Amino acid sequence: MIPAEEAKKKLIEGNQKYLDAKAGIGDVSRAIRLKTAKEGQHPYAIVITCSDSRVVPESIFSAGIGDLFVIRVAGNVLDNHQLGSIEYAAEHLGTKLIVMLGHTQCGAVGSVIAGHSGGLVDYILKDIAAAIGDEKDDFKASCLNVQHGVQRIRHEFEIHPIDDEKGLQVIGAIYHIEDGTVEFLPDGEER
Repeated sequence: MIPAEEAKKKLIEGNQKYLDAKAGIGDVSRAIRLKTAKEGQHPYAIVITCSDSRVVPESIFSAGIGDLFVIRVAGNVLDNHQLGSIEYAAEHLGTKLIVMLGHTQCGAVGSVIAGHSGGLVDYILKDIAAAIGDEKDDFKASCLNVQHGVQRIRHEFEIHPIDDEKGLQVIGAIYHIEDGTVEFLPDGEER
């Protein structure tokens, strides 16, 4: 099991490799496929992120097979399905770091700001609207949405902001699709 701080360091280093890389560098070899098939998965981080096709956590963090437990849903919103997946990875796989990863130019956040609605997507938009309130700046709204998710996870799992007795940590981050950087948000701040 990797402690949360070490997992965060791996994410930061992996993002730097991604920024410098000309091709994907996560381990997707036959050997790692066989190892994880035999020994199971032991991801060092749980990443909840948007379904946006420009946001690929394994690439962003230079991660390979078995490294990240990724949960994707438009607008990186949470319902009981996503929370159950987080619980599974934390309790059964022993993953200590939970990352709520939003991104710039999020279509779901932009739809809320523009006042769009309709159909089943309203379930997603209502969650985001509750998170961002009257914020009209796209970047600030994305940060608010991330912080809302972080707080919801902390509340649901009774995780203290710094570290709980199980070693679990929940942090927020924004992926900048324009340049590939990941900005980890200060704890408890929307920015």
